[in-house]
Amino acid sequence: MPNRSTGFTPFFLIYGAKAVISTGVEFDSPRVTMYTKAEAKEAHKDDIDLLEEARLLMLSRSAIYQQGMRHYHNKKIKPLAFREGDLILRLVQEQTGQHKLSSPWEGPFIVSKALCDRNAYYLIDACKTNKRKRDTAGEETTRPWNAELLHPFYS
Repeated sequence: MPNRSTGFTPFFLIYGAKAVISTGVEFDSPRVTMYTKAEAKEAHKDDIDLLEEARLLMLSRSAIYQQGMRHYHNKKIKPLAFREGDLILRLVQEQTGQHKLSSPWEGPFIVSKALCDRNAYYLIDACKTNKRKRDTAGEETTRPWNAELLHPFYS
């Protein structure tokens, strides 16, 4: 089958000719019955000359296809932006010892400081804050967390 992105079959891109499948040989397809060695040899030479052109066309089609896919993907991506005070969940980093049905998220955490240029955030553990007095803050994490590892927490 021709590849969607290139428009050519892998066999054609390697050998420069269309593949003859076994059923075509077995049931005498027109391509097999009209076969002559002299014409096939000349056609093969022409195909080899045109193979480089087909490969260049395949590269340009593939680049256009990838640009379209990239555009489609970027259109669907919604960047996450959190503000100070937002409740969020953090992706569990250490998976060892967890059951397969365990939640992949831990928290909730409170965003304490945002590093806008890096899309990273410092967090405060909201569970430790709730165990203490309500007006005191929990311990801030020692390192910033990337927004891709965070998820909004809805209470």
